[in-house]
Amino acid sequence: MQSERVHFVLSGRVAVKYDGNRSSSGVRWMHYAGADELLLLAPFGQTVARIRSDMRGAVLDMPFKHYAAQDADELTQQVLGWRLPLSGLRYWVLGLPAPKSVFGIEHDANGQVILLNQDGWAIRYTRYAAQTPDSLPLRIALQRDGLEIQLLIDEWEI
Repeated sequence: MQSERVHFVLSGRVAVKYDGNRSSSGVRWMHYAGADELLLLAPFGQTVARIRSDMRGAVLDMPFKHYAAQDADELTQQVLGWRLPLSGLRYWVLGLPAPKSVFGIEHDANGQVILLNQDGWAIRYTRYAAQTPDSLPLRIALQRDGLEIQLLIDEWEI
């Protein structure tokens, strides 16, 4: 299963800890061939930010604000002060390493990925939907250079 061939929608929550600051929100991520749309949601489901990324670039829209950059990694660095590794994350959420990049990987006794190291990121998988090798992750923790991102997935649509 390669991410570019898999269309997915995930819904859940994301928490970020960076430079002494913590933030969290709901998230809905729609990934299609060559394009991504992430909605960051307030507690009652209102969209507070939308990130769209495709081959033309990335944009972040918030109430009364619009930002654009070459890609989502650069965009989030400019706006938030830290990089959301969307180019790798679209694979990592599926429990896969991103192609064309060196990686280290550890599996548990069930054949599920428990640790993936790639592009300076340590990605830990602490919960899956089932105890089978092809099951989708439900809890993922990413760490790099003092940045911690927790992704809790409540629902998958593949």
